[in-house]
Amino acid sequence: MIPRGDLRELVTGIAADPQRWRPLVRHGNGDRHFEQLSRDDRVDVWVISWGTGNDTGFHDHDVSSGAVAVVEGEVIEERLVLGGPPIRLHHRAGDVFDFDAAHVHRMLQDSDTPAVTVHAYSPPLWRMGSYAVATDGSLRRQSISYAEELRPPEVAA
Repeated sequence: MIPRGDLRELVTGIAADPQRWRPLVRHGNGDRHFEQLSRDDRVDVWVISWGTGNDTGFHDHDVSSGAVAVVEGEVIEERLVLGGPPIRLHHRAGDVFDFDAAHVHRMLQDSDTPAVTVHAYSPPLWRMGSYAVATDGSLRRQSISYAEELRPPEVAA
C-alpha cells in the first residue's frame, strides 16, 4: 500500500501535467464521467469530470486510502460524522486532500462551472460501500464494484 502522503504527491504531479489527464475529460451532457488513467498492483488513478448537480452519495473505498486533486472548478466534500450534520468542505482548483480507508464521504458539484478531479487509490479499488439512511435512522451499507457509478442510493426501508 502506498502511504497517503505519496498518494498526494502522485495526484499533485498528475494535476500539474494536463497532457496526461485532459484527453479523459468529458463534459457536455451533465453526467459525471469517470475514466481510469492507470492501474497496477499498488495504485489506480482516475480522472473524473463533474457537471452541475452530480452527487456520489455517501460512500467508502473499502480497504483503499485515497487522494484527490481538483484541477478545474470546485467540488464539495461532505464527511459523515456521528451525532451531527456532515462536515462540508469546498475544494477548489489547486486543492489536494487525502483520506484513509475508514473515511466515509460524499462528493458533489453544485456550481454552474464544470469541475475535474484526479483521484488515486491504494491499494487499487475493487469494492466500495454505498450508504443509505433508513427511515428509522439506521445506516445501511451496500457493497458495490469499483466499476459501478456512485450515486445517492434510495432510502432504505
